[in-house]
Amino acid sequence: MTLNPRSAIALCAALSLCALLAVPANFPSLGGDARLTLAVFALATCAWIGTPVDDTYIALGAGLALTATGVISSDTLFGTLGDPTVWLLICAFVLAAAVTRTGLAGRAAAFLVGGARTVRQLTHLTTAALVVTAFAVPATSGRAALALPVFLALAKALADRRRLVVMLALLFPTVILLSAVATLIGAGAHLITVSVLWEAAGERVGFTEWLLLGLPLAVVSSHLAAETVLLTTTRRADRRGPVHITAEEIQRHSDSPVTGPLTPAESRCALLLATVVVLWCTEPLHRVPPAVVALIGAVVAASPALGTVRLKDALRTVPWPLLLFMAATMAMGVALTDSGAAGWLVSGLPEGVGPVAFLAVVVAVSTVAHLALQSRSARSSVLVPLVVAAAVAAGVNPVAAALASTAAAGFCHTLPASAKPVALFAELPGTPTYTPRDLLRLSVVLAPLTAALVLFFAVAVWPLLGVPVTP
Repeated sequence: MTLNPRSAIALCAALSLCALLAVPANFPSLGGDARLTLAVFALATCAWIGTPVDDTYIALGAGLALTATGVISSDTLFGTLGDPTVWLLICAFVLAAAVTRTGLAGRAAAFLVGGARTVRQLTHLTTAALVVTAFAVPATSGRAALALPVFLALAKALADRRRLVVMLALLFPTVILLSAVATLIGAGAHLITVSVLWEAAGERVGFTEWLLLGLPLAVVSSHLAAETVLLTTTRRADRRGPVHITAEEIQRHSDSPVTGPLTPAESRCALLLATVVVLWCTEPLHRVPPAVVALIGAVVAASPALGTVRLKDALRTVPWPLLLFMAATMAMGVALTDSGAAGWLVSGLPEGVGPVAFLAVVVAVSTVAHLALQSRSARSSVLVPLVVAAAVAAGVNPVAAALASTAAAGFCHTLPASAKPVALFAELPGTPTYTPRDLLRLSVVLAPLTAALVLFFAVAVWPLLGVPVTP
């Protein structure tokens, strides 16, 4: 296998670090377990960056190496699969399969988009609809697949206005990625962040708290991104003409009715989804964990009498490789913390750095990290344990730092391969879509905007919501 320049650089850096760690005289304050952990972590990161090997396979190999060398116990490795956040994601996918089967998404799209009369209205109504999907479908790739038929219907209706079609093709993945921060189940990276915060700092972030902190950021960043996409992709003449999308045009790309009375199955599914979301949001009142609420909802959604999908069909939609990846990287995070490796890595940071400057560096690094690590979950696995350890050492609230890093890592629009939703909408046979040049032009503007917005929320908004900059 021929290594490209980026792969070669990453491999040389990882092997150099391993060689330094192998000499006991180097870094005398570093224990044996910490040395092993750093070596495994460096090799795994190198493999994620520079090889085509599946991310899950690499993570499992790293977890196995840490277990075989005694850095973590087998109970720690296998116990991560029983983490409540893993069960929350499994059950959320079962619920999403039930929603997809009924066709409620098509009805919602027809209701929202059908009211647009101008290009700007169409852009922001589409954005609002995509933000709402974060509550119904976990993982950005699942939301992209759900939204694709809606985009194709819009593209067909606007076939004579090519620039608007390209704008919408870019809008869909952009909003899907940035709005994921709205909920805890929006991305697997969020669950990794929550697990690291609990293991490393003893801080528990629940569904309700994440919603309170993430939803405002998701709404503002999504609509800001929508306006940016609109202005960078279209001309004034393109935005001047009226638009009118009918329900019939959306119906052509939907297997279920998008107008008329709700069917009994749709009514049951809508009621179930609303109940689950309300119970998630009111966790402080009833004290039922979100994973238990999700499990109850999944059982009802797949029940013979009330359900809309068979359990075995719903379980086929669960991204099991992602769950294994999450479990393995959670174990890697535990090893970084318990072995002292994370603390040693951040011990050399300069003292006297102010909290705002610290958060600015965290946000900047997390924003550009997608250029090296394309997997969003892998970025959180690498960055969040180090960010949490560094935050504690710098006197910064680890919750604020971890959330800022995770939110900033949601920007991954620079290249078609940077995220699955971007790649999905970049290749649509027979439909005009964006080019790599369009992505670069958008990224030049959107990257600093989103980074500045995340920093503003971390410094000025989240403290008002109970998460101060300093503990």
